[in-house]
Amino acid sequence: MSQEYGQLEALQVTVLLEENAGYNSSFLAQHGMSLLLEAWHGGSKPGKRTILFDTGQSAQPVLHNMQLLGKDPQDIDLIFLSHCHYDHTGGLVGILEASKRCRVPIVGHPSIYRPHFSLKPTFQSLGMSPDCSREAIEKAGGELILSADPMPLMPGAVSTGEINDRVSFEKSPTLSLQTIHEGKKVSDYMVDDSSLIFITEEGLIIITGCSHAGITSIVEAAVRLTGIEHVSALIGGFHLVDADQARISRTVQTITSMEVDNIYAGHCTGFKAEANLFMELGERFQKLHTGMTIKYQ
Repeated sequence: MSQEYGQLEALQVTVLLEENAGYNSSFLAQHGMSLLLEAWHGGSKPGKRTILFDTGQSAQPVLHNMQLLGKDPQDIDLIFLSHCHYDHTGGLVGILEASKRCRVPIVGHPSIYRPHFSLKPTFQSLGMSPDCSREAIEKAGGELILSADPMPLMPGAVSTGEINDRVSFEKSPTLSLQTIHEGKKVSDYMVDDSSLIFITEEGLIIITGCSHAGITSIVEAAVRLTGIEHVSALIGGFHLVDADQARISRTVQTITSMEVDNIYAGHCTGFKAEANLFMELGERFQKLHTGMTIKYQ
């Protein structure tokens, strides 16, 4: 196991928001993602940290689902933003206000406030909302900690940081995205896309937002960073919803060859990719839904 980053004793992942509300439930669903990560560590100073991974596109459904699940926003110790997209960051200020806490660390990438948009089929701004300005975040009790480097969050948990070393078929995001550099429109390769790595006795648990850096590249980055080759679980969105069949097949083939124990995917993964993963992996694949709980201990 990684000596540098330590090891977790237990992890519970609760899906607070996802496109799918599950069967016969009272949960709200919405385009976007928000996960509650409750992590326990041992050592000389054992303890627990509650990490909110992304905030959906608005606070109301996240807070509604938290109430149904018996989760209190005041228990959130830290918020991690996987990338700038509105459907992962829009609920931030509302959730901070509901937490009623001061100086809640918000870990993300330093380029998270860049201009970010798509031109197809029409112009659409996809980045951080003006409602989530630095001033609004700080007024609501948040403290922005923005770094491109891997960030240790607790013993047994570290972010991937910026992932620039991407496998050949994942060099470009599946979306055609743009930003502004020196006054000119240029392609945006989503350098801010980052994931969380949890180190357990069984191996790595990797939590992704949209995997714009490519899910294969993310796994390889996590293995390089920790020195641990076995992946116990991949949990999150893989953004293959708009990928062609060749890329979907290559991704499924590569993930299968990595012998990941379990994959939980949803949000932007897309029906075709989910179907391919299920056909290849069987019961090792599960589709995410709001209210779902995944436990490791």
